[in-house]
Amino acid sequence: MKKRLLIATLVTIGVSGTLGTASAQIAGSTTLGISVVEATHLALGWSVKKSILGKWVYNEAGDKVGKVEDIIIAPDKNVSYLIIGAGGFIGIDRHDVAISVAALQDKGGKLVLPGATKDIVKSMPRFDYASDTTQRDEFVANARADMAKAKTRVADLKKKAATATTDAKAKLDKQAEGLNSDLKAAEDKVAEMNRAAARRWRDFEGDVNAAMARLRKSIETSAS
Repeated sequence: MKKRLLIATLVTIGVSGTLGTASAQIAGSTTLGISVVEATHLALGWSVKKSILGKWVYNEAGDKVGKVEDIIIAPDKNVSYLIIGAGGFIGIDRHDVAISVAALQDKGGKLVLPGATKDIVKSMPRFDYASDTTQRDEFVANARADMAKAKTRVADLKKKAATATTDAKAKLDKQAEGLNSDLKAAEDKVAEMNRAAARRWRDFEGDVNAAMARLRKSIETSAS
């Protein structure tokens, strides 16, 4: 649903005029001294996951000038930005900059930023995310609630196994072991997310969701 909303928003964007010299970058006012293409032409028919996120951005000479790390919809919903990882392309000395989607062109499926060079993009002001961690905190809280249920269920299974007959005990022990394994995997994924910078938590969201789905299924299976 979120992806469909994002695409719909991008497709309906209309941007006119030209962009000037690079200055302070905040959502709604990014500037860059290059030509402009209407954002509707840029975004129409694109899949964010397959055609934008994680893709390299090039200049007309075919040189890589950055990599798309994120997409930002401005608060007024009139202009959108691609967050480009610039500078160190292997994670060293890299910083993010915001580029208006209207500044890029689609050349045969390749993202092109006319007039750009590595040095120009790298020299642009750093883009920093807002410090609000409400969504991340809520996501982690829900994951911890599921893990707490799993711990309770493991304890129940072990308690029942302690007084069960041989065959029943073997079955309960196996359920407890499987559930505990999925619990450990989920805990590891959440811990990995927590070790990362708060603004990067969505990079781990998919893996955590997958681990939590397996954990919830194990809880349900053990209760049946």
